[in-house]
Amino acid sequence: MTRCPQQKMADILQEKYDPESSGFISTERFRDLLAAHGSELDPHKVEVLLALADSNADGKICYQDFVNLMSNKRSNSFRRAILQGGRQLKEAGALRDEVGLGLSQRLVRHVAYETLPREVDRKWYFDSYTCCPPPWLILAITVAEAAVFIYYGLLLDRWVLQVSSPSFLRSPLPYHPQLRAQAWRYISYAFMHAGIDHLGLNMAMQLLVGVPLEMVHGALRIGLIYVCGVLAGSLAVSITDMTAPVVGSSGGVYALVSAHLANVVMNWSGMKCQFKLFRMAMALVCMSVEFGRAVWLRFYPQAFPPCPNPSFVAHLGGVMVGLTLGVVVLQNYEQRLQEQSLFWIFFSVYFLFVLCAVFWNIFAYSLLDVRLPPTP
Repeated sequence: MTRCPQQKMADILQEKYDPESSGFISTERFRDLLAAHGSELDPHKVEVLLALADSNADGKICYQDFVNLMSNKRSNSFRRAILQGGRQLKEAGALRDEVGLGLSQRLVRHVAYETLPREVDRKWYFDSYTCCPPPWLILAITVAEAAVFIYYGLLLDRWVLQVSSPSFLRSPLPYHPQLRAQAWRYISYAFMHAGIDHLGLNMAMQLLVGVPLEMVHGALRIGLIYVCGVLAGSLAVSITDMTAPVVGSSGGVYALVSAHLANVVMNWSGMKCQFKLFRMAMALVCMSVEFGRAVWLRFYPQAFPPCPNPSFVAHLGGVMVGLTLGVVVLQNYEQRLQEQSLFWIFFSVYFLFVLCAVFWNIFAYSLLDVRLPPTP
C-alpha cells in the first residue's frame, strides 16, 4: 500500500531523528527534514510547520505536535504555530492571489475568506478540505423543513399563514404550553413554519450562512449551535411567554447568524470577505424583517381564540446562544472545544439555563396559576 507524504514524513521523523523514542527532535533537524521532503507536502502546510519550528524557543519539537498538525487535528500545537510562529508567511502570497484554480477550489477559497479571519487558517483549510463528508446537516434540515411545509400545505390547503388553520397546532410537531410534557416538541417545532414567508426567510439565512460555516467547522460544531439555539428558543418562550405556542426554526437560524456576525465584528480587520459592511447590513435587515413579522403575528387577532398566535421570543433565545456559545465555537477553528475554558463556562451557563427552565416548566405553571389555552 502506498503511504501518503504525511505518513512518510512522520515515519522518517520518528525513526531517523528520534531513535531513542523520546518524543522530541531538535528544531534544526526538523528544518533539515522539511528542506529535504517539504516538496511532497502542500506548500501552505509547510509554512505552518516552519512556524511551528520557529515557535519552540527550547529548540525541540514534540512528535505528537507534528502528528496533530499533519492529521488536521485541532490542538494547542496548531494555535502555537499560528500565534507564536515568527515567519509571518513571508515566503508566499495571499491565497486570494493564487491562479489556475478549478471551480471547486475557487468555491473552497471563497468559503475560507467568508468565515476565517487569519490567512494561515484560510490556507490550512484550503489545503485540508476534501468535501468528505459534504455539508450535509444544514442541507438535510432545510430539506426536512421544506418537506414538512409542503405536506401541511397540501393537508391544510393553505400556504400563507398556515398557522391560521384550526388543524395546524394539532400536529405532533409544534410546541404548545398544554403539551409541554411531550419533550420532543421543544426541538421538533423547528420543522413547522407559520407560512411561506416564514419558511422562505429562514431557509435563505440558514443556507447562506449555515452551509459555509458547516464546510469550515463541521457538522458537529454547527449542529451544536443550531440545536442549542432551537432548544433555548422554546425554553425561553415557556418562561417569558407562557401561554403561547412556538413554530419555526428561527431559534437555530438566529443562533448561527448571530454567532457569525459577532465573529465578523470581533475580527473585522482580519475578515477579508467582499462588501462585508453592506452584507452585514443586509443580514441585519433580513433578521429585523423576520423578527418584525414574528412580533406582528404574535399580536395579530387570534386565528382561533383563546389560543394566542405563535411567540416571537424564540428569536431572542437563539440570538443569546449565538452571542455566547456560538461565538466561542466559531472563534476556535484551530482548537478542540474541550480544551477551551471559555467554552466550558458558556456551556455550563447554558446547561444551568436548561435545568432551570425544566424546573420552571414543572412547577411554575401551577404555582403561578397560569390560565393556559385549551389543548388544540
